[in-house]
Amino acid sequence: MSEQVPPPEDRWPEGRPPPSSQPGSPSGAQQPQPLSPDQERLWAMLAHLLAFVAAYIALGFIAPLIVMLVFGPRSAYVRAHAVEALNFNLTWLIYAIVAGVLAILVIGIPILIVLGIAYVVLVIIAAVRANNGQHYRYPLTIRFVK
Repeated sequence: MSEQVPPPEDRWPEGRPPPSSQPGSPSGAQQPQPLSPDQERLWAMLAHLLAFVAAYIALGFIAPLIVMLVFGPRSAYVRAHAVEALNFNLTWLIYAIVAGVLAILVIGIPILIVLGIAYVVLVIIAAVRANNGQHYRYPLTIRFVK
């Protein structure tokens, strides 16, 4: 008296086949939906601006990295801005570490001040350009990620 279990296709709601049998979808993985132009501009801008949140504890590169990993596959525009912001924040972190070491010689203190002002100005310029739909490349940035 064993009860027969219906095949998996019969157990999916609304008569839909299971994800693994949907056409064009290898092993059930669905492709992410592309972002709308407004969403692209928003996330590109946030890739630059969210770095401010963590920059105070020298982790400004975390936000652009997350934006790149989450939204980069959905939009080449967002990925380009997130990569640029990531490279900029990593480069500026290196500059700040060098300036911090040079602070022992007193020359590092004015360098840290200039770096801080330049950081704020450049991030604002990049965020505005991203929101306007334009690409922006930070000056004096080492390209770690391509």
